Amino acid sequence: MNTPWENPVKKRLREGLPVVAATITVANPDVAAHAATLGFDFLWVEMEHSPITLETLRNIVLATRGLPALTFARVPVNEIWTAKRVLDAGVSGVMFPFTSTPELAAQAAAACRYPPAGRRGSGPVLARTTWPAGEAGYHDSADANVMVIIIIEEARAVERIDEIAATPGVDVLFIGTNDLSFSLGLRGNQDDPKEEAAIARIVEAGKRHGKFLGRPAATPEIAKRYMEQGFLLFQGPTDLGLMGAAARRYLEPFGRVGGTPQPRALY
Repeated sequence: MNTPWENPVKKRLREGLPVVAATITVANPDVAAHAATLGFDFLWVEMEHSPITLETLRNIVLATRGLPALTFARVPVNEIWTAKRVLDAGVSGVMFPFTSTPELAAQAAAACRYPPAGRRGSGPVLARTTWPAGEAGYHDSADANVMVIIIIEEARAVERIDEIAATPGVDVLFIGTNDLSFSLGLRGNQDDPKEEAAIARIVEAGKRHGKFLGRPAATPEIAKRYMEQGFLLFQGPTDLGLMGAAARRYLEPFGRVGGTPQPRALY
């Protein structure tokens, strides 16, 4: 009998190993396919803060089938219908923004699993071919392998974090550190003690309820520091950010060190 397929990202996390995502913001399957071969564990396809549409996501899934990195999607809002459509397009995980109540956490978990465990509708035409389902069949395999990542990025979520973290079916508590800072009145200052205290509360709740922990990490050095706190899942830089960093390294010997892009005058 063949060994049942297991989501490699979930498997690494279960083994206590870090996973790193490349953030995809460019609406181009070629970019995503190339990123999927570079050593990242998964692609964080950004549908909340980019022009990527459902049709483009579907093309990205098709372009990356069989490539090393899995494809996950951050949906624009925590709703069952948004998760349903990206799951049926074939993603292996869903990130739900602004999941600030236990009810929203439960909704996210239910959106990613078929009845009786959840409320996902049965129509996985493309998703059936995303991974080998084996004897269990796609529906049971999907319930076991699709990853549910909820994003904690509001002060009100921190106040109820123990209830949120206790939600069955949630795999990862991901801290949206920038939005959290704004919700705390810090306007992007992520080093403020107030934010650090909020993050500590989230970490404690996640560990208490057996959830994996995630957050953005701009550099590997930063990610290693976060691992000491218990984080294992990291959102790496965007495709455009990686291109910019490589361009700066290349151009530096020519004395052309780029800075923050400045828009041209429109008059």
